[in-house]
Amino acid sequence: MRKLKTALAVLSAVAMVIPSGTAFAASDDGGAGELTEVGTYPIYDGDEPLSFTMFRLSMPNVEDFATNDFTKYMEDLTNIHFDFETGTRDDRYDKINMEFNTGTYPDCIMYVSVDQAKWGMDEGILIPLDDLIYENMPNYVEKMGDYIDSTRAADGHIYAIAGFNDCYHCSFGRKMWVNTEYLDEMGVEVPTTTDEFYDVCKKFVETYPDKIAIGGANSGWYVDFVAWIMNAFQFDPGKSQDYNVKVAVDPDGNVVETANTDAYREGLKYLRSLYDLGAIYDGDFTQDAETLRNIMNQEDEPVLFVPFGTISDGVDADSNNELYRKYQCIAPLKGPDGAQYTTWFKYDAVEEGSFSITDKCTNPAALLRWVDYFFSEKGDISSQYGADEGTDWVWEPNDGSVGLNGKPAMYEISDSAQYSSEAQNHDWQDVVIRYAPADYRLGQATDPDIDTGTSAGLEKLLYDASVMMEPYKQDPAKGDLDILPTLKLTADEASSISTIGVEVENYIASSKVSFINGEWDINDDAQWDSYLKGLDDSGLQTLLEVYQTAYDRSKEASAESETETAAE
Repeated sequence: MRKLKTALAVLSAVAMVIPSGTAFAASDDGGAGELTEVGTYPIYDGDEPLSFTMFRLSMPNVEDFATNDFTKYMEDLTNIHFDFETGTRDDRYDKINMEFNTGTYPDCIMYVSVDQAKWGMDEGILIPLDDLIYENMPNYVEKMGDYIDSTRAADGHIYAIAGFNDCYHCSFGRKMWVNTEYLDEMGVEVPTTTDEFYDVCKKFVETYPDKIAIGGANSGWYVDFVAWIMNAFQFDPGKSQDYNVKVAVDPDGNVVETANTDAYREGLKYLRSLYDLGAIYDGDFTQDAETLRNIMNQEDEPVLFVPFGTISDGVDADSNNELYRKYQCIAPLKGPDGAQYTTWFKYDAVEEGSFSITDKCTNPAALLRWVDYFFSEKGDISSQYGADEGTDWVWEPNDGSVGLNGKPAMYEISDSAQYSSEAQNHDWQDVVIRYAPADYRLGQATDPDIDTGTSAGLEKLLYDASVMMEPYKQDPAKGDLDILPTLKLTADEASSISTIGVEVENYIASSKVSFINGEWDINDDAQWDSYLKGLDDSGLQTLLEVYQTAYDRSKEASAESETETAAE
């Protein structure tokens, strides 16, 4: 990705809010002290740690950030202390937006990507980090140099630090898993088409009437079974910006809605047939991923098909290994008209908005130096697996081991430090800003013959599943729809859709359920027309216009940058 030089031109015309080189101690530092040389540790040399407040994402598999081993390690290393407030995947945005509105927000925000146009450009709560990045984050500048300019907002400023996690299996995160023991008991094969999927569900419902053919949840990491099935009828783009409004871009560059097409309607008809069959559990529309996990792990193993970005989110490989081994990832279904997609989330490697600082922070330089540690080799691996080198992990093992990519392994993770969906308090797992390029992610020592039915074999399991899915990703060169990149909205644009985005998202979500469960008749033309009118009335056309304007602007900026680069 080339640097957006046009953004630099905009930046030079805008005065910085924070003076260059700011490096002053927080008010509650406990005594005289100052920041040490950039790139050295501790970051602050006072008798007591600098103390800050942080709002961050929580996950069930991290018990308590305040007492976590990695938290203690970071405080000992940097002499910086945090008081944490957390939000879940379900309530994090509601919580932090409420705090912004009431003035009770913290010093910084990690792994919750807030609206930079509104809270940065418009309200001035998020501070611009431009020069401060280059003065305090040598690791970030070295590792993310080609991406930094792409994180600038529409006014040319940078309001958040971006992570980089080039996770192959995450880019194909929309997966469906099947309990193969049930397939064997019924004497059926893994389904490959929508007709076969229906037949397997029908036989399962008849054979096991008290169990669940298709599991799902309304929140969690790729737990939406409807989106997975819809890809057999038309491409499902997933979220656009912060809203799940089913917006895509066509090969001609037109931003279009996918939840108002004939193909979408046919998909809903198919889902209605599965519901009438008794294959869809009503709780799939209301429960969260943790509830789905609890249901799956009951003694009678009640779920046949289940969507998870990783099966380890549903079943723990160590504590319930027998059930874990039964689930196999299946390829996307082929629909009646030949559609067969898996959504390739190709822009997700750059995790924009991973760390931002508010105007309440008295020492942003210290915070940026703290974050910079995560962009070192030891910083990332320690946050994921623990900071005990030699016990949790070994860097550059010399035993001839290879990574998933077949190249000499970059590091080896001990059995005790492998990823687990069970609660633990040793590290921060995945809810942290990361720098993890593809070579690094695929460089974990992995025996090519490793048992993928174990926690140590999880990365290999997900890698193999993603290789199977990749041939079905969208290809605009063949006329397919595509996902939108992250758009840089102006403050006015963000404000104009802040309510509309939520209304369109909620309308699509609630209408989907009404059509599937029969509250609305998907076969009735009048009701379908009423749905389309309601979709427009919720503000869809305004949303599409804003996205189109921002998308066109991004293409123009990219074209100008490429022209300037070619002229050099």
